[in-house]
Amino acid sequence: MNTSTKFGKLYLIPCTLSNPGESTVNPEDVLAQTVKKSIEIIDHYIVENEKTARRFIKSVVPEKPQPSLHLSALNKHTDVSEHMEMIQPLLNGINVGLMSEAGCPGIADPGAVIVKLAHEKGIQVVPLVGPSSILLALMASGMNGQSFAFTGYLPIDKSEKKTALKNLEKWSQDKNQAQIFMETPYRNNKFLEDILNTLQPQTRLCIACDITLPTEFIKTKTINEWKKQKVDLHNRPCIFVIQKS
Repeated sequence: MNTSTKFGKLYLIPCTLSNPGESTVNPEDVLAQTVKKSIEIIDHYIVENEKTARRFIKSVVPEKPQPSLHLSALNKHTDVSEHMEMIQPLLNGINVGLMSEAGCPGIADPGAVIVKLAHEKGIQVVPLVGPSSILLALMASGMNGQSFAFTGYLPIDKSEKKTALKNLEKWSQDKNQAQIFMETPYRNNKFLEDILNTLQPQTRLCIACDITLPTEFIKTKTINEWKKQKVDLHNRPCIFVIQKS
């Protein structure tokens, strides 16, 4: 017997990849109308950052009263013991929206733990359409969209980072697979330097930076070509994609 009908639904609500108002795209043009309709009816949210979540909700549904919102913060500081409390409204039959800081919940995002818990409790999970910097970067890279892997953050230690980059390069060649990864924005310039000093000259590298912002920069070149071009990535959100033929 399916008991999930007595529970609320967990809506995975995508956000713009930048602060509302800074993007070159209008949320109502890009996000499916289901996102707006969901925000109109949902008052309980699990979010990565309360301030930006409130700003995003206001940008999509300006008339929604902010005092009616119940927001729980889910980030690296959240204790595991708080997860059950966060999904309690769902167990009580109340719909809940899950939001990432930017992009899609559960993708390079702590929200995956709530989705996992929802499945364990028999709660229906409803993913809504929206932007993902990972997929947008891959789409624009010209690399293999049939086979790809997202690694996330590479090790900070220089020696371990070098080994990780060489392994990704080898896997990209052996499997004909695009390899996607990222770095903390304030370390981007040093990270790019490490990439250029580690990978083979003919390996292709796509740098997808400030996606959907007026300053958007997306270019794919070989490592050798990148060494001849200066680009400042400091404090700019970037996705890196590599592939060696």
